[in-house]
Amino acid sequence: MTRVRVTAPRSAPRPAGETREAAEESEVGQVFVRSLIRSQLRLALVVAIGFMLILCAFPLLLAAVPGLAETRVSGVPFEWILLGAGIYPAIGLSAWLYTRSAARNEARYRDLAGDK
Repeated sequence: MTRVRVTAPRSAPRPAGETREAAEESEVGQVFVRSLIRSQLRLALVVAIGFMLILCAFPLLLAAVPGLAETRVSGVPFEWILLGAGIYPAIGLSAWLYTRSAARNEARYRDLAGDK
């Protein structure tokens, strides 16, 4: 009687967590995980600081330009228009950039760790 080795094809998905756990247990895997955590933290800080700078620029703009705070457009205070047309698109853009970059960081980690 001969022994037969049965394996899954390369394209078959691996059981959840099997490769990740193996990668995290090795020394190289731990380096990859720490690198992912650092890159995600760096990304979060850059996006948060950038957004806070934009957010702080609005009151500075209103204080720097005299009379801008009292300006009304169609009866709506300019401050409200500035917040509605300036802050909300900045929030959406920040969120979109963050999720896109975070997904790219995770894809790089999966490539390095060998996950498919």
